[in-house]
Amino acid sequence: MKNLGAAALSALLLAGAGVTVALAADPMVGGAAMHASMNIVQNAMNSKDHTTLVALVKKAGLVQTLEGPGPFTVFAPTNAAFAKLPKATVDKVTSDKPLLTKVLTYHVVAGRLSTAEIEHMIQSGGGKATLKTVEGGDLTAMMDGSNIVLVDDHGDRATITIPDVYQSNGVIDVINTVLVP
Repeated sequence: MKNLGAAALSALLLAGAGVTVALAADPMVGGAAMHASMNIVQNAMNSKDHTTLVALVKKAGLVQTLEGPGPFTVFAPTNAAFAKLPKATVDKVTSDKPLLTKVLTYHVVAGRLSTAEIEHMIQSGGGKATLKTVEGGDLTAMMDGSNIVLVDDHGDRATITIPDVYQSNGVIDVINTVLVP
């Protein structure tokens, strides 16, 4: 686990006492500030790196769900992650709404998991942690150096590139690969 600075430690102690403390400015994702007061969809719509994800969430009819109270942990693939997929895979998934919904909900875990919590789960699990997705499948979380890596059912690996982007209804962790159930 990473060392906590004095400010972070004070914030944790105050948060435990029910006091809300802002540690830093809202994080930037895709050229836009991600505001903790906004929900997952509102923030994702502002990220230039997540236009594909937002379009697919709309196409699958998941906007209302991801604007709901949650909380959710969303592992959000970037446009570059979607661009790595073979065209035939993209065509198949986007033309089949149930399959699209399955792929997208495979990137969502119920609850608000920080990367510190995921790291703790990995350590407690002897180097691996299983995360149950909303889709019903499992993602395996493990460490690769100081990075958290998620492994899907096919063995494909996604690295969390921007961690702990807090939203009013959960948290987004930006990832560099689309995971497939």
